[in-house]
Amino acid sequence: MCLRLGLACGLALPLPLPAATSQSFQVNATITPGCLIVGGGSNYGALSYGSYSALATSTVTAALTGGVTLQCTPGVALSMSVDGGLYNSAGRNLQLNSGSARVAYQLFRDAAFSQSLGVNQSVSVTYSDANTISLPIYGRVVLPGNQPGGTYSDTLQVQLSW
Repeated sequence: MCLRLGLACGLALPLPLPAATSQSFQVNATITPGCLIVGGGSNYGALSYGSYSALATSTVTAALTGGVTLQCTPGVALSMSVDGGLYNSAGRNLQLNSGSARVAYQLFRDAAFSQSLGVNQSVSVTYSDANTISLPIYGRVVLPGNQPGGTYSDTLQVQLSW
């Protein structure tokens, strides 16, 4: 029997290996491009033409106000389409809330009212600041001067895609 300092003979002690003091590892993340709807809840805003005499025959315009602001990853191609509304017969119409009288109106995608926004037409939404994008929706109505007095309204659905 071989004993040396309380150890059995023939067993080799592990020798300490040099420790690696420098090593690398990978770090990565995937950023998915997209958009975020900020504020407004389920209401994208209002297009309000105001209040006029039932005999008025003027052309009235309005811009979409209030509602939501969009934030998109820079460079995302954002587009929107707007349906024909609840009273779409040969175009968009406002309907008297307490009756069936209607007044036709049109939507545009520019403040100059030169680019029509057709029913379910997909159009690009351009932006310069990816953090504050507003929907470019403008409306025009020609008051006919022969409709019953009251409040006329319509509800439109906006579809966003990116």
